Amino acid sequence: MILSVAGVRFSYNSHPVLRDVGFDLPGGKILGLLGTNGAGKSTLLKCLNRILRPERATIQIGGRDISSMHGNEIARHFGYVPQRYGEGPLTVFDEVLLGRRPYIGWRATRHDLEVVEEILKLMGLQDLAYKQTDRLSGGELQKVILARALAQEPEVLLLDEPTSNLDLKNQLQVM
Repeated sequence: MILSVAGVRFSYNSHPVLRDVGFDLPGGKILGLLGTNGAGKSTLLKCLNRILRPERATIQIGGRDISSMHGNEIARHFGYVPQRYGEGPLTVFDEVLLGRRPYIGWRATRHDLEVVEEILKLMGLQDLAYKQTDRLSGGELQKVILARALAQEPEVLLLDEPTSNLDLKNQLQVM
């Protein structure tokens, strides 16, 4: 199993949202979470990559418990695309380069820059590389955030409504 999850419990202000959630996910497989608004889908994704700390959980990736991992190590394993994202004054290129942060020391290497260039091409974002992210359409920004997650070269992608704001053509491309 690439990802093994057992006994995840999480509450907001004593209101239980997740109760003993568990599953196993082999490599190369896709798992979709379905549920009503407020059911805890986003909360579960945030617990999986330790954005939120569950009350109780056993989460392993590649047989290693993530509770023993530091932030950069988790980011090497999990790429995350949130449901909502606030834009900043970065260029598209720099935003995607942030996905390389778990690997970068004092400065980006040639390899990091090549990964970003490859992902921009893959996502059809080359023409927007030097445009500010706060000047993008919602769909363009969504593709940039997906590109940033891909630049992490993670084992697992945690995608929270990854096709929101995308037109049909781009939804198909992302899927």
